[in-house]
Amino acid sequence: MIVRPRPSLFTLFFILKGSIIMRIFPQMLFVFVVSTLVVIAHRDMPLIVPGSLGAPFALFGIAISVFLGFRNNACYDRWWEARKCWGQLIYATRGFARQSVMLCELHGESGKAARRSLIDLVIVLPHVLVGYLRPGGEQMVTPVLSPDLREAIRASKMPAEVLLNQISRQLAGLRRDEMLTDIQLKMLDENVQQMGIAVANCERIRFTPLPFGYTLLLHRTAHLFCFLLPFGFSDLLGWGTPFVSTLIAYTFFGLDALGDELEEPFGLGPNDLPINALAGVIEHNLREALGEADLPPLPQRVDYVLT
Repeated sequence: MIVRPRPSLFTLFFILKGSIIMRIFPQMLFVFVVSTLVVIAHRDMPLIVPGSLGAPFALFGIAISVFLGFRNNACYDRWWEARKCWGQLIYATRGFARQSVMLCELHGESGKAARRSLIDLVIVLPHVLVGYLRPGGEQMVTPVLSPDLREAIRASKMPAEVLLNQISRQLAGLRRDEMLTDIQLKMLDENVQQMGIAVANCERIRFTPLPFGYTLLLHRTAHLFCFLLPFGFSDLLGWGTPFVSTLIAYTFFGLDALGDELEEPFGLGPNDLPINALAGVIEHNLREALGEADLPPLPQRVDYVLT
C-alpha cells in the first residue's frame, strides 16, 4: 500500500509509484497509434475512412463510465472490508493478550508459561494467514511451534484453522486443570471466535471474486470504445484526436485496471493491503504485552510502499 504525504500539484503529474499508468501504457500507445492512422486515413482517403458523428460515442462513454463506477465501488468495498477484517484480527489478538494476564496473576510461573504458549500461537496466526491469502505465499512456521504442529500447518488446506484449533485445545486443557474458570474460559474463547470470524471473512474475500461475466463485459466494452473513439472525433478534432483519445483511454483503462487491483486486496501490488506489515504490528504488540524488551521493529515503508 502506498503511504506517503500528499504530493504538490506539480509533482502529482510525475509520480509513477502507485500509478496505474505503467500497466496500461501499451493500450494507451496502441490507441495513440490507431488514432494517428485514422486521422491520416480520413484526410487522405475520406471515402474509405469517412467521418462520423461524435454524439453516439459520447453517450456510449457515459454509459461505460457509469458501469465502471459501479464495478470500482464493488472492488473498493472488497478492499475496505478486507482491511476491516484485519482490524478485527488486531482487536481480537490484543484483547486475548490483555485477558490472558489473569493466568500470570492467579497461577504464578505455571500461568506465565501457559500464557506464553498461547500468545506464541496467536503471534504465528497472522503470519500464517498472510501466506495463505497471498497468491504463491508460503506458510510461516517457526521453532516456537512443535514439529507436529508445524507439519500439520504445512499439510492443511486451511492452516490458520489449525492454529485456532490448537489454541482452543490449550484453553480446554487449562480449564480441565482448573487454571481457568468457566467465565474466564468464555472471555478468552470470545476473542478466539473473533479471530476465527476475521479469518473466515478473509477467506471469503480471497476465494470469491466478482462475477466473471460482469468483469469480462466491462473489459470488452471499454477496449472497444477506446479503439473506436478516433473514428468519431477525427472530423471534429483533427490532429488533436490522438491526444484526446489517449487521455480518454488513460481514464477508462486506468479505472478498469485499478478495479482489478482492488478486487484482489491481498496481493503484492502497490495498492494492495499491507497484510505483512499488519501481521508484524500484531507480533510487536503481543511481544510487548509479554514484557519482552528486544522487540521486533515495526514495519517501515520502502520507497513509499508498505507491504
